[in-house]
Amino acid sequence: MKKIHIWACAMAVALVSSCNFTEEIFLNEDGTGKLSINFDGSEIMEMAGEEMVKSNEKPVDSLISFKDFLIEKKDSIAQLPPEEQAKLKRLEPFNMHMVMNPEEKVMKFDLFSEFKKVEEVNDAFNAFQGASSFGPNGGEEQQGGMASQEPTTEVTYSFRKNTFTRKSKILDEALFQQSLDSMQGAEMFLSGSTYTLKYHFPRRVKSASVEGATFSADGKTLYYEVGFMDLMKDPSTLDLEVELEK
Repeated sequence: MKKIHIWACAMAVALVSSCNFTEEIFLNEDGTGKLSINFDGSEIMEMAGEEMVKSNEKPVDSLISFKDFLIEKKDSIAQLPPEEQAKLKRLEPFNMHMVMNPEEKVMKFDLFSEFKKVEEVNDAFNAFQGASSFGPNGGEEQQGGMASQEPTTEVTYSFRKNTFTRKSKILDEALFQQSLDSMQGAEMFLSGSTYTLKYHFPRRVKSASVEGATFSADGKTLYYEVGFMDLMKDPSTLDLEVELEK
């Protein structure tokens, strides 16, 4: 049996500890591009790395293609309840690169996908949480992982003519409140966490609907950072509309 229990614990800690996420989009003129959600968990490894060293956990540098995984495991997946199959299907557009080295205190995750239109990667953060149920050894699924939880929010993107939008909505108010209640014990740790948007556009930004956004020297890249707990409490914190110059 492959040793993946330490990995599962590390991923769980990453999602309830101080961590800094970056949501990055590269958008081309024709609407194609790439999206990634990544974070550097070096602070987490400072806390948990020694225990991992003691457990003789080997360094991990793994790439999971969820499309390949769904093909490889299609027979066993077909035996799952329809709702579980649907959760796995959400991961299909994405790949995940995971690097973890306890001795060097390195822990990095990068969920990414190329797209023909940005709507193909809607709800990427829920996909990131769902991906936490997979181990580093070729896509082993963990029982009771984040993928088993129903998403409480949804994020959608669009790019039409000169306008890019990011919008969020709460899917179930009761479940959303329950998820907030379950995070209360971790709020002290999460208070130092951030979620940053880093969007690269094919043309200069003419206007953006959020105050506090900053831009690259050429005006084509937008940066916007919020507190992670602020985002968890109010998903619309990162709603924005960006108009590009013609």
